[in-house]
Amino acid sequence: MNIDDVVLNFAPGTLVVLNVVLGLIMFGIALDTSPEDFKVVARKPKPFVIAILAQLVVLPAVTFALTLILPVTPSMALGMILVACCPPGNISQVLTHRSGGNVALSVSMTAVSNLIYIFVLPLSVAFWGSLHPTARSLLTTVELNPWTMLLDIFLIIGLPFLAGLAIRARFPGFAAKVQPFVKWFSLLALVGFIVAALAGNWAYFVAFLGVIVVVVAIHDAVALAIGYTTAVVGGLGTRERKAMTFEVGIRNAGLGLGLVFTFFGGLGGMAIVAGWWGIWDIIAGLIVASLWALHTKRRTGSPKGDASRHALRNRTAPADPESAA
Repeated sequence: MNIDDVVLNFAPGTLVVLNVVLGLIMFGIALDTSPEDFKVVARKPKPFVIAILAQLVVLPAVTFALTLILPVTPSMALGMILVACCPPGNISQVLTHRSGGNVALSVSMTAVSNLIYIFVLPLSVAFWGSLHPTARSLLTTVELNPWTMLLDIFLIIGLPFLAGLAIRARFPGFAAKVQPFVKWFSLLALVGFIVAALAGNWAYFVAFLGVIVVVVAIHDAVALAIGYTTAVVGGLGTRERKAMTFEVGIRNAGLGLGLVFTFFGGLGGMAIVAGWWGIWDIIAGLIVASLWALHTKRRTGSPKGDASRHALRNRTAPADPESAA
């Protein structure tokens, strides 16, 4: 059985449900986004610039190299590229908080990044996919039109995001009340959808279980490492390194899965990579965040590190986001 020839079973009506869930995720992110989040980026652009370069340039480039090194088929390679080109997932904020990182910075980066990715994602997939020696043939087969993908992405995630921003600005009290419900409902719905998609095609997943698990684990670990390394190179503090690690390492694989069924006909390698990434990403992220918080607490007495402890002692606001912890 060749995974590149496998097409996963997926009812058309279910795709509509997935698109609604993805829209809810973006709507929830926007409800938790205030104008101040964008102002933070404008006032202190250094962490954001580093994060954007890591996400838009470094991660796809390194992923491209991984597809040439690892034993992956063309559809699996294209799935890895697609995931790397997806925007950050909103669970990055949860993981940043759990690890003791700079949540405000995470929220700001997620908000601005998702707005940029609405336009960049399809172009990035088309660019890196067309460079791949084997995966580019799949792009030719499906006749991927980045502008058509751009329109669909705008309708699926762009409009809900803009609607959430408008509601947050006009009705902040209402937004604050419904945001937690929308956020967790959409996240659980997405996880449930991914699990159901894998369960409905379990025979295919089991057949390629070994290589998929190894490839996704390596790819995910590299993505997290890129976030941390670029933050270190950029001279950011410990709390900001934590935020950057999850901002770059956590991708919206659910969106990627939806795009696989919308534009690639449920192509096996792409769908299984995106589906398993969506599950493993959360598991690995929780493990890293928990261990990181425990390590920092043992070393400094606080999961947020020395900067937080110093701020508490002096009854002042936390240290500048760009200062070392």
